[in-house]
Amino acid sequence: MRKKIKKINRIKPDFKYNSDVVERFINYIMKSGKKSVARNVMYDALEEVRAKTKSDPIEIFDMALKNTSPLLEVKSRRVGGANYQVPREVRPERRFTLAARWILEAARSKKGSKISSRLSDEFISAAKNEGAAVKKKENTHKMAEANKAFAHFAW
Repeated sequence: MRKKIKKINRIKPDFKYNSDVVERFINYIMKSGKKSVARNVMYDALEEVRAKTKSDPIEIFDMALKNTSPLLEVKSRRVGGANYQVPREVRPERRFTLAARWILEAARSKKGSKISSRLSDEFISAAKNEGAAVKKKENTHKMAEANKAFAHFAW
């Protein structure tokens, strides 16, 4: 019997920047179904990026996502009673998910200012290949590189 074909939920683009990527990120920011609060946080963060860099905030946002998206990750695999960390290539949908999660995690871990300003700082630093989210990506790549001897277990 064949599996059901997975229904992919298409997200409509946001109304301010007409970008579906921004809308998906807003959904990641959202807590307890408060989408309007998440929208305000995202739009405030993008306006702060515009004020600080004097350039298009969507370009900075896209660059930040691109710089924090991992190409490789490790998955645990049990072979013959031993667990191996097997490096795997990351699918594009998961790349966005991990990048968004890491950027938000880095912004939420900083304390002392509004979440929109912390998020804008993280966007700017990630666009420059700096910051906690990029460090997390580099650590993931190092882990995959260190375990590439077990790549033959990937099936």
